[in-house]
Amino acid sequence: MTDWAENLLDWFDRDQRSMPWRSMPIPYYVWVSEIMLQQTKVDTVIPFFRRFIKQFPSIKALAAAELQQVLKAWEGLGYYSRARNLHAAARLLVSDHGGELPRTFDELKQFPGLGPYTAAAVASIAFGEAIPAVDGNTLRVFARFRGIEDPINRGSVKARIFRELQPLVERHDPSRFNQAFMELGALVCRPQRPRCLLCPLHTDCRALAAGRTSDLPQRIQKPPVPQFNVAVGLIWRKDAVLIARRPPDKMLGGLWEFPGGKCIDGESPDAAVVRKVAEETGLNIEPVLPYCSMKHSYTHFKITLTAFKCRRLSGRAQARSSDEIRWVRLDDISNYPFARTGAKIIETVRAAEAKR
Repeated sequence: MTDWAENLLDWFDRDQRSMPWRSMPIPYYVWVSEIMLQQTKVDTVIPFFRRFIKQFPSIKALAAAELQQVLKAWEGLGYYSRARNLHAAARLLVSDHGGELPRTFDELKQFPGLGPYTAAAVASIAFGEAIPAVDGNTLRVFARFRGIEDPINRGSVKARIFRELQPLVERHDPSRFNQAFMELGALVCRPQRPRCLLCPLHTDCRALAAGRTSDLPQRIQKPPVPQFNVAVGLIWRKDAVLIARRPPDKMLGGLWEFPGGKCIDGESPDAAVVRKVAEETGLNIEPVLPYCSMKHSYTHFKITLTAFKCRRLSGRAQARSSDEIRWVRLDDISNYPFARTGAKIIETVRAAEAKR
C-alpha cells in the first residue's frame, strides 16, 4: 500500500495543475473553490474564482454583501443554490464564529452547502485533518484500482471506499493525498478513454489487469430525464421590460427572470405565455413575435425555451408568484442577476432592439 500511495503522491507533486487556491491555500479560498467546483470543471471555475475573491476578499466581506450582489457575481456559473448557501454560511460564520472557518470535519458539515465531501475537502486541504475526501474522481479511481464491481453511486460502496481510504490518509499528508486522488481522476483516470500508461497506479490496477477499465466503475442507471417546453414573455412599457424575482425557496431562488412557465400538454408556446403571464402578473398580453428559442439542460430535466416579444393589452402588473416584479430599462438590466437562459435572452433582445 505504501509503495503505490507514494507513487501517487510523487506523481501529484510533479504533474498537478496550477490553481489559485493551491498556490495560496487560505481556508476561505479552499472553501470557495470547493463550492464552485461542485459539478463544474476547473477551467470554468478559475476566472469566476478570481473575480469572486476580488469582489469578496474575505468571509466578512462576503457576509456583509447583499445576496443579489453574490448572485450577480455567480451569474453564469450555474447551480445557484451553491451561492445562496455560501452566503448564508458566511453570515453564520461572522455571527457565531468570529468570521473564521471551523477546523474540523464534524464542525464544518453543520454549515449550509457543506456536505460530507466538501466538509472533508476543506478540513483536509485547509487544516490537515486526516479524513478522506471522496468525490466522483476518487470513487472512479479507487473502484478501478480495486476492481470494485458494485455501483459507485450506492451509499454502501461510498462508505466502503471511505473506510478503505481512512488508514491511508492517516499515514500521509491529508491535503496532498486527497488532492492527488482527485487530480488523477481529472487528468488520467478519466471517465472515458483513461490514460492508463501515464497512471502512477497502473502496475497495481485490477481493472487494467483484467481489461475492464471501460466497464468500471459501474453505476445504478438513472431514469430518463424529462423534457419540458417553456415560454416566457418580454412585456414592454415604453423602453422598460417587466422582470420578476424568483422566491428564495424555489429553484434559482433570488435570480430574476421574465414571466412565463411550462406549457401544459398540447399547449402551444404562444398560448402558454399568455396563460402564465396572466397567472403570475395579472397582465393580459399578446405575443407579437418570438425573439429566440433555445435548449437548456438542468440536473434533473431539460427544457426548450421560447422567448416572445409581447404587447400589454390590459391589467396592472402585480407579483402573484414572485418575490417582486419591476419594470427595468434594457440599459439597466445588467445590474440584475439572471440564470444563463435569461442572460442569453437579454443578449438576443439587445441585438434585436438595436436594429429597430
